[in-house]
Amino acid sequence: MYRTILLAYDGSQQGREALDQGAKLASLCKARVHLLAVVAHELGVALAEAAAPSDLPEREYQEVRRVLAAGAEELRRAGLSVETRLGRGNPAEEVGRVAHEVGADLIVVGHREQSALARWWRGSVGASLLAHAPCSLLVAVSGTAPAR
Repeated sequence: MYRTILLAYDGSQQGREALDQGAKLASLCKARVHLLAVVAHELGVALAEAAAPSDLPEREYQEVRRVLAAGAEELRRAGLSVETRLGRGNPAEEVGRVAHEVGADLIVVGHREQSALARWWRGSVGASLLAHAPCSLLVAVSGTAPAR
């Protein structure tokens, strides 16, 4: 069914849920796994860096690289072969671009609840991803969520 799965991972609780669900699907389907983490550059940080450069972007990049390596190690312990990628920029655009590049059949992302104001200000990565995804999209929701 799925031959190539792209897992978007950020180390958060929601990202871990996506990693777990994606790993189970990959095992069942014997799919190739690509693990992607994206360093999203916020406009405010870019403006602050232009005014007073610091090592903040490099520290952020190193932390995301560490999270990516830890996620890949977890997948390998589960018996999966995994390729890692570190992207920069708009998360939805980067996930869509990499999914197209690797020929993904499925993208797995976590779901993060946001207030209406946060969605308006930052937008929804999941909703934006629908416009950029070249394949099916699984939004992993934690099993501990309250019944609806």
